[in-house]
Amino acid sequence: MSSLTPDGDGSAGRDGASGRGGSTGDVILTVEHVVKHFPVQTGSLRKSTEHVHAVDDVSFEVRRGETLGLVGESGCGKSTLARCVARLLGLTAGRVVFDGVDISNLKTRQLKPVRREMQMIFQDPYGSLNPRRRVGSIIGDPLAIHNVASGKDLKRRVQETMELVGLNPEHYNRFPAEFSGGQRQRIGVARALVLHPKLIICDEPVSALDVSIQAQIVNLLDDLQDLLNLTYIFIAHDLSVIRHVSDRVAVMYLGKIAELSPVETLYREARHPYANALLSAVPVPDPERAAARHRIVLVGDVPSPVFVPSGCRFHPRCPKARPRCVEEEPELEPRLGDPRDHTVACHFPVEPGEDLAAAHPEIGAEQRVVEPEGSISGP
Repeated sequence: MSSLTPDGDGSAGRDGASGRGGSTGDVILTVEHVVKHFPVQTGSLRKSTEHVHAVDDVSFEVRRGETLGLVGESGCGKSTLARCVARLLGLTAGRVVFDGVDISNLKTRQLKPVRREMQMIFQDPYGSLNPRRRVGSIIGDPLAIHNVASGKDLKRRVQETMELVGLNPEHYNRFPAEFSGGQRQRIGVARALVLHPKLIICDEPVSALDVSIQAQIVNLLDDLQDLLNLTYIFIAHDLSVIRHVSDRVAVMYLGKIAELSPVETLYREARHPYANALLSAVPVPDPERAAARHRIVLVGDVPSPVFVPSGCRFHPRCPKARPRCVEEEPELEPRLGDPRDHTVACHFPVEPGEDLAAAHPEIGAEQRVVEPEGSISGP
């Protein structure tokens, strides 16, 4: 393990499914058929019957000590799913089981013990910290709220946590405005760590930071996981970051999981056309390899989450779309003889050696209409 220093250069990445969680760890989190819909506000007195399908029938498990990466373009439901798991949002349907306890329908007071074991690191290191409060009180709030420590003991534990994440404990009485963006994110990490939780949900914790600072925060989280046996759900847009931190990766599209796989398996042989398109957009530092690679360009825009496409939700943009894709929704399951831990929701997955950039859909544009005339999202 690399040392817990704020400027540690970290590791070169994970060795796929042989990471900390592996395939033999016990399950700490189970998400079963989770659905989250938001009613559409029409601005009229008539109650709308339409809903935004933010998360639709999502299921997965997270093993103790592993990192599950969650990736997808903006609006696919990643952050909404994270907030449902943390019960910051109520569920429309489905079940969330954390450490053997069904937390799906717990009331606020009943959720308090769960909050001690499940914490969250937010995306914005500026907006997630109260500018009027000192850093010591921000980090110490969880200890005070849960009656874990007070007085000198609270200050000691806060300063120990500050030192653990690479902050100077002497800065206990400073305000957030006196810190850089990377240091503010370390404050957010310290606040999540101070209760010694079992699961931390990292909601794009590095997307608002410079690249050099991103590496420091990612390496810090990696080191802390080894030291404290933490479990992460790590949300990001950057597939390079996801590859570095994750044991397994779930690719989301329009509220559903399109592919779920061990990290190196996904990067070596992704099956879903959408996952392949995302991977083709990752910059390659080798000019020769970059020149030889074919970029997969998707047509059209992401459909409205109010009027989701029939069948496979990706079919309006898929280069392999066929009539079956319009009529039948694919199940998330192993395909092409893949092992049980590599599942994909696609009727016609990408086969080894197939050039997806040369593929052409077998359905016309008229079969790709997904929004009814006169819809609220229409012109």
